[in-house]
Amino acid sequence: MARDFYEVLGVSRGADQSEIQRAYRKLARTLHPDVNKDPGAEEKFKELSEAYDVLSDPDQRKRYDTFGEDFRRVAADVDPDAYGRSRAYAGAAAGGGRTSGWGGGGPSGGFRYSGSGDDVDLEDLLGGMFGGRGRGGGGWGPVSGSDQETEVEVTIEEAYHGTQRTLSISGPDGLRTIDVNLPAGVVDGQRIRLRGQGGQGSGGGEAGDLYLLVRIAPHPRYRLEGRDLHMLLLLAPWEAALGASVDIETPGGPATVNVPAGTSSHRRLRLKGRGLPRKRGKPGDLYAEAQIKVPTSPSAEERELFEQLGKVSTFDPRSSR
Repeated sequence: MARDFYEVLGVSRGADQSEIQRAYRKLARTLHPDVNKDPGAEEKFKELSEAYDVLSDPDQRKRYDTFGEDFRRVAADVDPDAYGRSRAYAGAAAGGGRTSGWGGGGPSGGFRYSGSGDDVDLEDLLGGMFGGRGRGGGGWGPVSGSDQETEVEVTIEEAYHGTQRTLSISGPDGLRTIDVNLPAGVVDGQRIRLRGQGGQGSGGGEAGDLYLLVRIAPHPRYRLEGRDLHMLLLLAPWEAALGASVDIETPGGPATVNVPAGTSSHRRLRLKGRGLPRKRGKPGDLYAEAQIKVPTSPSAEERELFEQLGKVSTFDPRSSR
């Protein structure tokens, strides 16, 4: 008998989605075959992934809570609420003072009860709910596979140009690998749907979908806000005071920032369209924030020039004017 999915994740049956997600991430970091080389780690990771696939999907979780480990064999059009009511009805009939008997080990084996009227075959009652699939056992019809989700981390450069990833996806038949192309211009938090790449169906049912959740990795040079890129632009005092043309590197290649004369620190200079691209519509922008740097160890000549500037200049940086 398969382990209870809640037990696999180590959560209670009343756990909310955030608890389920936290439990999965914590266990996945230690059980993933790329990290854990123990012989049984792959099997445990498969079990963990299956439990998360089901309990993270509200519809699948409801079916699991109702049908138990048989939830995949019950046809998709069987209403869990109606099924629960029928089980309660059967229990009440069996324990309500009427004669009852199991004709073969369960509702599909011929449960009957006698009341004040004629015998009623519960199989006939359930047949209307299950469309006759319960009779004879095992003929539940096609069941679609569950949807799956996995995170994919990319750099800002990869997000700008697009990239390819080879993913390891766990399933009933073990780990499988798929190659996916991430288009140029993906942003943090974007979900990409891969139709038919999720959990495998049974009985001829369609496979579920795989959703890729894009995460943009931190970058030493750029900061990302939506599709806009932000970076620091380091300037010498004379560049900021007199103006300059400064060459910079961007994810899309070299660019030039025209610094106006009299630029102070924290001033943002915009390069239109130099942010992340967009498949349809305008791309983001790049903002270069000025930061003035001074020599930490000026030469004798530099010191003399700064001293001369200090003597002739009337500029007061602490003045409000």
